[in-house]
Amino acid sequence: MMTEPTRIPPRDDRGTQPAPWRRPRVVLWTAAGVATLGFLVALEIVARGYGFSGPITEQSREVVFAPESGPLLYGGLALTMVVLTWRQRLIALGIAAGVDVAFFLVRWALDADMNFGNGALWVVLGVAVLGLTRRTGKERLLLLKGTGLGLLLVAGHKTGDTWLLITSKTRATVLDAYVAAADHALADPSWLVGRFLNATAPVSTGILHVVYGQLPLAAALVGLYQLRRVAVERRFPAHHLVRTFLVIGLFGPAIYMIFPVVGPVFAYGTDGGAWATANLWPDVLPPVTDPQPIPFDGITPRNCMPSLHTAWAVTLFIHSRDGSRAMRWAGTFWLAGTLTATLGFGYHYGADLLAGVVFALTIETAMRCSAHGWDRAGVRLVALGTAVFAAQLASYRWLPTEMAARPWLYGPLLLLVTGTVIYAYVRTARAAREREREPKPGVPGQRPAPAEPAEPAKAVGTTGAAPTGTDDSQDPDATDAKPELV
Repeated sequence: MMTEPTRIPPRDDRGTQPAPWRRPRVVLWTAAGVATLGFLVALEIVARGYGFSGPITEQSREVVFAPESGPLLYGGLALTMVVLTWRQRLIALGIAAGVDVAFFLVRWALDADMNFGNGALWVVLGVAVLGLTRRTGKERLLLLKGTGLGLLLVAGHKTGDTWLLITSKTRATVLDAYVAAADHALADPSWLVGRFLNATAPVSTGILHVVYGQLPLAAALVGLYQLRRVAVERRFPAHHLVRTFLVIGLFGPAIYMIFPVVGPVFAYGTDGGAWATANLWPDVLPPVTDPQPIPFDGITPRNCMPSLHTAWAVTLFIHSRDGSRAMRWAGTFWLAGTLTATLGFGYHYGADLLAGVVFALTIETAMRCSAHGWDRAGVRLVALGTAVFAAQLASYRWLPTEMAARPWLYGPLLLLVTGTVIYAYVRTARAAREREREPKPGVPGQRPAPAEPAEPAKAVGTTGAAPTGTDDSQDPDATDAKPELV
């Protein structure tokens, strides 16, 4: 009697059963990619409607034309190179430098605009081409993730620039009078720190200009530190600094559209020119009157509420806690310096900084939970941060005169609710970190801490290896692992 042959489920490219938990991750990555592309296309269309190019056009033109920021493109290349071996990194840097030299000579001969960075973008795109044409399976996905990380850094910067232009074109009035009145409850910190910097210039201002302007560089260094083992382990960590940085830059400018503010140096200082209400900052406090929207120019970005520099500095501080002692000190220094610079240069009010802290902790918690799994504490913290952030914006908009009239009540209350979010985050993050360190045998997809560094790649032919990572990157035991690009 013949029996029906047993149907064997399809195996993946490593000879093992396809893990069921991978399918949702692939769907999630695909949905995120489609959503990001749709957002960029929509932003491009809106920008074109206002007469300037959007992020897709700006990034595409830098393949040939002079880039706006060469260091930014090389920063993107550095993030992409975390998936490469040291030999491949040297080759990639050599190719990038060679392409830039060739572009330099051509532009010099044609008397065109001079800048560098095209070579870095070419190499990033070349890694994507090699991943699509010369790699398969998890190794291909790893190279594409590295390419996406590098391109997102550049696209995020250009997306932010487009957002700022849109805010200046679509928001004819600003709400600085409301925030300035509410800031009386916090003792007008921008005016106080501004006077301090004027008294200690040029030493203090020189240092703080570097701290404020080089925040992206500091973040890139911390991000590269967190991703330093990707080339060896052939997988990305579940959560790292760059993820939160990009999401803050994506959602933060949307708040600018809801609450447009230009900052005290523009609304009450010399930088505002004829549009400033008066030349008051930082020597004279603005009067507490019934606030009204202030008409402003169509050039200055409405980029104060919340303070994204504060949000990014808080995120940098959080992620530097897992580094060396020098990195922890550097993260603390950059946070303190950024807060001082945002206030002392007149770019933000104190109320902006409190909103930026809550915004950063809420986004960081959501990103960590999306990587490691949602639990009750994480959901509560995201809900708390969202509620506090919304309450802050509502109070700045509809209760500014009451806050200015009763600083003894509203000042401590603002600090208390912000401190509550900070305290809740510290407790939640500490508990989550302890759970992540606990070994949980038998849980699919969990990656225990390796006892010793793994080899970059093993010989072809090893089959039946179980997945060891929480993401979809390449396992070093995969049969199609080809870490060498050349």
